[in-house]
Formats: sequence, C-alpha cells, structure tokens
Amino acid sequence: MPTYAVEALDTVTIAPGSPIDGMDLMSPFVWQEHGRYRMLVRGVPDPLGPHDPTGLIASGWSDDGLHFTLDAQLAIAPGTDPQDADAGGCEDPTVLIADDGSYVVYYTGVDAARSQGVLIAASGPSLDTLVKRRVALAAPAGEGNIKEATFAQTPAGDWRLFYEYAAAEDRGIGASRVGIARAEMLGDPWTSLADPFPIRADSWDNWHLSTGPVCQLPGADPVMFYNGATLDARWRIGWISFSPDFAHVTGRGLEPVILPPPPEDRAKTDIAFAASTIIENGMISLYFSLEDRILRRARIRYYA
Repeated sequence: MPTYAVEALDTVTIAPGSPIDGMDLMSPFVWQEHGRYRMLVRGVPDPLGPHDPTGLIASGWSDDGLHFTLDAQLAIAPGTDPQDADAGGCEDPTVLIADDGSYVVYYTGVDAARSQGVLIAASGPSLDTLVKRRVALAAPAGEGNIKEATFAQTPAGDWRLFYEYAAAEDRGIGASRVGIARAEMLGDPWTSLADPFPIRADSWDNWHLSTGPVCQLPGADPVMFYNGATLDARWRIGWISFSPDFAHVTGRGLEPVILPPPPEDRAKTDIAFAASTIIENGMISLYFSLEDRILRRARIRYYA
C-alpha cells in the first residue's frame, strides 16, 4: 500500500510584537503567494478567562516558511454584538483565493455562550479588509459545532467541503466526526452527503475524527491528513486517500503519520493537529500545532 513518511520536523516561530503576543498558537493555515509564504493563525489567551474570546485570527508572512512576522492589525476579530455568531471567538481559518486575487476566508464562529460553532465566510481584496459575509454552514438538528473547514475541487469542477461536527448522542456522546457536503460552485448552498469515513474501533482513531488539509501529488490520489483521537482526547495525525471525485476511500494509514512527543508541561493537552499543506519540490509541507499552543512543520514524502 502507498504510504506517507515524515522526513523532517521544524519549529515555526512568530516574531515578537504581534497582536497575539503571549497567546497559545494553533490552526496555522499557510499558503504561497508572490514568492512568499502567507499565514492565518489563531491565537488563544493563556489562561483563557470566562470572558476571553476562544480565538483571534492574525495574518502574517515569511520568506522561508518557518519564521513568520504577523501584521499589526488582526485579520478577523469576534463580533461586538452578543448576538453575533462569532461573539465568543474566531477559530480555524481556511483561505481560498478568487480568480481576481481577492481572499475568501472561511472560519469557525463561536457564539457568546461558547455553546455552538458555525462556519462563517469573510472576503475582501486584502487580509486587513476582510468583511464578514454570511453563515456558510450551520449544524443540522441533533448535531453541532461545525469546525475545521477543508475545501477540495473535483475534476468535474464541483466542490467538496469537509468539516468537523459534534455527533448526535446515538453516535457517541461528545464525539466529533468528519462530515462532507457538495456544491456546484463556491457560494452555492451546500448539500450534505454521507460521512466520508468512520472511526476504527481497534485503532488510534477510535473515538474522535476531525478534518485536516487535502492535497495531491502527481500520480497519487487526493490525500487528507486528518486528525483522530481516543476517548481521552489524545489526538494524532493520520492520512486517508480518496478517489478524485471523493466518492470512495482508496487508502488509509494504519498508524499515525505524526505522533506528538510527551508535552513539556504535563498540564497541557496531548495533541498534534493538522491545519494546512503546501506542495514543494515533490514533497508535502504539513503545518500543524502541538499541545494547542505551539506550531510545527513536517516535511512528508510519498512512497507509491
């Protein structure tokens, strides 16, 4: 069976003086643009107080993909009205670049009570002029917390949206799952499809599942570096591949691609969580977070 192997691990740093100085860092969405690396990243106050936002989203750039400088102005901040869908926080940014070069950013908005998450779209000609447009996807009855959006286009031109959601009680109280929806074009309503893959009862991903980035190397099927966990929320990163139309699973790693080291601070979470990928020189650069507070990059090679 084909496999994906980590060949290098690097620390991703943020220069001091950013608007999220001193915060925990997670959800590093990185892409290449005009010869530079760009990033949206979530900052979370540490410690998180009862009235603090669960996330602020900052933008930045780097020349080498490892050392980033963040812009002085936040890209996305929580709504100021308690009724706003993101009054409680802004999380999990995902960037799409339109044909005219403008940005469309999908992110998780958390309500003021921190009880529900929805997928929100914001757009603008630059990352410091983003305007929140609409709630793009909310949970159906019995489920909740739409998070971690990942987009992929099929050879036919239509789109798939992968997302994490909180499963209904009959599927495991408190468990997260990966859902998928379809749209002919971005901006069209999303139609939910059957879940793309299940948990594995006898494996490291036997309770929780969450979406990760999708990418494709020449000659390989599209692959998602997804996040899976046990009941006690020990999160690892694995891989799963699909047919080009995302209708079928074509492969799935038996073991995690990334197994985090023990946390330096035992009070921190035992978690590695994938956020974005870039294809460079025939390899995959996977950006992820450790312990919900520090950023890393893995260089991954595909073996057919």
